Amino acid sequence: MKSGHGWRVGNMSDLQFLPGTRHRPHLKRPMWIIVLVSFVCLFLVCAYIYPPNSRSACYVFSSRGCKALSDWLPPAPVRELTDDEIASRVVIRDILSTPPVRSKNSKIAFLFLTPGPLPFEKLWDKFLHGHEGRFSVYVHASKDKPVHLSRYFINREIRSDQVVWGRISMVDAERRLLANALKDPDNQHFVLLSDSCVPLHDFDYVYNYLLYSNTSFIDCFEDPGPHGNGRYSEHMLPEVDLKDFRKGAQWFTMKRQHALIVMADNLYYSKFRDYCKHGVDGKNCIADEHYLPTFFNMIDPVGIANRSVTHVDWSERKWHPKSYKARDVTYDLLKNITSVDFSEHATSDEQKTVLERPCVWNGIRRPCYLFARKFYPDTLDNLLNLFSNYTTL
Repeated sequence: MKSGHGWRVGNMSDLQFLPGTRHRPHLKRPMWIIVLVSFVCLFLVCAYIYPPNSRSACYVFSSRGCKALSDWLPPAPVRELTDDEIASRVVIRDILSTPPVRSKNSKIAFLFLTPGPLPFEKLWDKFLHGHEGRFSVYVHASKDKPVHLSRYFINREIRSDQVVWGRISMVDAERRLLANALKDPDNQHFVLLSDSCVPLHDFDYVYNYLLYSNTSFIDCFEDPGPHGNGRYSEHMLPEVDLKDFRKGAQWFTMKRQHALIVMADNLYYSKFRDYCKHGVDGKNCIADEHYLPTFFNMIDPVGIANRSVTHVDWSERKWHPKSYKARDVTYDLLKNITSVDFSEHATSDEQKTVLERPCVWNGIRRPCYLFARKFYPDTLDNLLNLFSNYTTL
């Protein structure tokens, strides 16, 4: 039997011992990195919980502003609606989901919001003549009862109340006009007009433009500047958030479903009545410029055109739009207005002063405006002379 061979160790003096474990000095911890990472984490948590409301604050971190930060952060949790919101949205949802009842004799309701006499009543009489049964007229005169010259306007006043520019009483007057016009089931579209408004086309053109469009022409855009979002008050929370706050001209045209929704609303209206007014948070919020744009942006944004069909010239960049006098009213002026096929919105933000959108009607780009406003009474004769040419403008 072969004997097993094991490992044999030679002379112990030849054996070399490896040195023991080395004692390495402690590394210095990179404290500045820890502090930096902690600061960044704290900043992101705070930005998520308290997102910046100032545009300048957003641009400190990204050239894209607040949008870049909001895109990067996780979405905010969906808040639970209040009981009043649930009740309101149930009513709104049911009205929107109910197919409109088309009347055999569909009419347009012309709603005149005026302090007193209507200087262009002769022009409107010429516009309406021959189209009896296809329109209704309602007049809200807040100061003096007009003396009418046209049979279409006689006894068409509704119960009126005092209206103050820039106050909720403007919205109250609009709702009062809508309520009276809704009593007639044949009224299918509602047009709000001022005493300085004039038609730009003949009746048939206006009738077809409005009645054959399933859209309400409500002006609505986001103005991030001081006279837009700068008017917002956090007292409107939770129902009205800053991200939903919009601005627009008050001169709307509205389909019947939307008119019913406006009359059914009390929740959102009350927020603007109480907190969109002069003096709240030291601001001067103008309710008629914000209530309807914000309301429809929240409840039916795809149902509105985000523009008005009433032209007004803000090119002078003043508190009030440009007004036209007799010497201004020419064929070329009306031709230029009726040929415009894009809408402009001048914002009060220095970063973005003008927003442009093409005017699309039933999928086709069309002229934007059916009416125009801010005409002085002395333009009446010129307008009467030009009106016969409106169809060829």
